Amino acid sequence: MEKLILEASAKTPEVVFDPAAGTLLLKGRSIPENSIEFYKPLNDWIDDYAENPGSQTVIEMKLEYFNTSSSKCILDLFKKLEKLNGTDVSVNWYFEEDDEDMEEAGEDYQAIIKLPFKMIEVEEI
Repeated sequence: MEKLILEASAKTPEVVFDPAAGTLLLKGRSIPENSIEFYKPLNDWIDDYAENPGSQTVIEMKLEYFNTSSSKCILDLFKKLEKLNGTDVSVNWYFEEDDEDMEEAGEDYQAIIKLPFKMIEVEEI
């Protein structure tokens, strides 16, 4: 299975989904004009990955900002990952110090999704 790599833009996050390492990274800003269209290949990749996941899967969420439509797509992504069998899935949610909105967003997902979350405060994303 191939890595999924998308370069960051002003409106979309960097994406590096690495099946060999079992890591899924989203980093940057997620304010695409069409969130559903942007997140579709990510969801499709997870569907393929679900057929033969690594023993551990770690989602590295390093978003500095996302809009409302992205939040729904991120939730859908987490729900797919929640259903993965044969792998221990966990989420590392990074937020910048003093960014209460992103910290609360992580806590909101943590309350909804049945995956272990680690809240990680950093100086800068």
